[in-house]
Amino acid sequence: MDKGTLVEFRVQGDRRLGVVDRPDGKTRWLVVDERSQSHSLAPRQITYTVNGQTYKQSDIASFQEQVKPYLDPSSLEVAWELLVEDGETVTPAQMANLLFSESDAAPCYAAHCLLSEDKLYFKQKSEAYEPRTAAQVAERKHQIEVEGLKARGQQEFLARVEQALQSEAVDWQRHDRQRLEALEKYASLLADIIRMGVSYDNLARAYPPPAPVLETMNMLGRPATPQGAFQLLIDLGWWDTHENLFLRRSGISVQFPHKVLEVAQQRLDFPPTDSDTNRLDLSHLKVYTIDDESTTEIDDGLSWELLPDGREQLWVHIADPTRWLVPEDELDLEARKRGSTVYLPTGMIPMFPEILATGPMSLVQGRVCCALSFGVILDETGAVEDYCIHPSLIKPTYRLTYEDVDEMLELGVEAEPEIEAIANWAKRRKSWRYNQGAISINMPEAMIKVKGDEIDIDILDDSSSRQLVAEMMILAGEVAARYGQAHNIPLPFRGQPQPELPPEEELILLPAGFVRACAMRRCMPKSEMSITPLRHAGLGLNTYTQATSPIRRYSDLLTHFQLKAHLRGEAPPFSAEQLKEVMMTVTSTTQEVTMVERQTNRYYALEYLRRHPDQVWSVTVLMWLREDSNLALILLEDLGLQLPMFFKRTVTLGEQILVKVSHSDPQKDMIQFQEIIYQESYQSASN
Repeated sequence: MDKGTLVEFRVQGDRRLGVVDRPDGKTRWLVVDERSQSHSLAPRQITYTVNGQTYKQSDIASFQEQVKPYLDPSSLEVAWELLVEDGETVTPAQMANLLFSESDAAPCYAAHCLLSEDKLYFKQKSEAYEPRTAAQVAERKHQIEVEGLKARGQQEFLARVEQALQSEAVDWQRHDRQRLEALEKYASLLADIIRMGVSYDNLARAYPPPAPVLETMNMLGRPATPQGAFQLLIDLGWWDTHENLFLRRSGISVQFPHKVLEVAQQRLDFPPTDSDTNRLDLSHLKVYTIDDESTTEIDDGLSWELLPDGREQLWVHIADPTRWLVPEDELDLEARKRGSTVYLPTGMIPMFPEILATGPMSLVQGRVCCALSFGVILDETGAVEDYCIHPSLIKPTYRLTYEDVDEMLELGVEAEPEIEAIANWAKRRKSWRYNQGAISINMPEAMIKVKGDEIDIDILDDSSSRQLVAEMMILAGEVAARYGQAHNIPLPFRGQPQPELPPEEELILLPAGFVRACAMRRCMPKSEMSITPLRHAGLGLNTYTQATSPIRRYSDLLTHFQLKAHLRGEAPPFSAEQLKEVMMTVTSTTQEVTMVERQTNRYYALEYLRRHPDQVWSVTVLMWLREDSNLALILLEDLGLQLPMFFKRTVTLGEQILVKVSHSDPQKDMIQFQEIIYQESYQSASN
């Protein structure tokens, strides 16, 4: 190659022109570009040689100016139309003649530039270029259009992301939502850290990001990890800082399908014919509904009446949602899919659409309501002497809170003797159950409520009013089960095997109170469900089913379907095998609900403690989790929370100590405490 030859080469993909200065070794050439920079090039790095004359470095700029007028990419389409039919290959020089009717250096180089940059009409074949077929060009045009739309969409998405990051209102488009929903699904994997006990690093390795997530995160310069996706969604305002990942990772539906809402509205507008034409009119009875103030699904009420023969009859009235649906309809199948109402610190997710659940299905004060009423007469010991079950009409008289009833019992309100009578029977009933072997384990229970950014934790008191309601619900459950057993009706019976409690001599060695209750709780076997009656050892009952929350628990709804059909003289809607199959599905769903409720409560408990790092808490050492490494379960008595703690010294069960939170990370399910007294004595010894 002669000195002064003008050549083209690439620097990091950019096209450059340079003049050959001299050989550089045996095989390379030293080339000086338009910027006066020297480059040592091998022959394979030279992509084009300008033939016909020699140049100086100062000539490069003027040569480029000569080339510019010829650089019209649209001219290639004309050439392609002329060449495509015969499929002839063409060199840059031939293309210059075809396009410009010239063969000088500048038009020839321009033709080379056009052909080498073209991605549509021609493809390189050795030193020449071959026209693509018409079909190939059409496909390429489509690809380029798609790529262009994608690139434009990405730019528009990036612009909207920038808006969101600046806390501006954003009108997210459909394609944006698909990107964000893919991020949601990936970020929800963080829930597995708690569920499976894996680390962040292991989680990222086990679940590499899917292609859409990887593309989005790379485009935004964010780490393509579940944590990175989670943080991005928060930064965009798409998610709240405390987004419930447990709920998202579960199969629980937060919203009702449109069709289900339509059916609910139709039932409200055009109530179906009541199948129970023989309802017992109990609207003359005084009916008390007793719930927390925030409760909106009112599904039970209580009455007391003195019979003409001098005996006292208790009535437990249960809401009758089956009045508004039939087995296997849209509302029933949706409730079955949900399994139960979900109760979270942030609010509830109902089993039925709220327009029904909190309206005509509920026992609303002052309104005539359909109910399933259990009339029970107890003997002097508290055992069931006689009972009846009726589809009924009632008119709830008072909507009371537990606090209202506690106050009424404490003050002995003369105007409401029925409340005191029910309370007295509840005490007698409880005493009878414990004589039958019922087991009482009293541990404080935290009630966590989140309103806005505020987290409140109260201890759920085992007050007289709560015991009263609990006893009446257990009583209705026993009566429902006894009726099912007597008439051979398949029901979702509940039972609990007899626990093997620690021997009395072992229990007496443990501190009385929470430690002893904790030791007993560990021995309690899980409850069981069966289509045939089971003994419930924990409640001290030979047979039992849940029937008192049909708006909130699907298993209770099944009990209502079966009992009401028999009361009408009809065959139960579910055979034994059908009921068994439905119960298996519902049990699996309700286990998922329970797990989400438990994990969400724990998350907010840890978040509450994270916000109170300087608070000193009095705790009781409940039990050893790993005694060899000093890991124990502690009870924060003021909050009713039970959490793990590593101790740096030997402690004894039942010991009461003072602690502070040293570290709390609810997202990673991590909590660490430090003992105050131990820290202070250690520092004193060090000084």
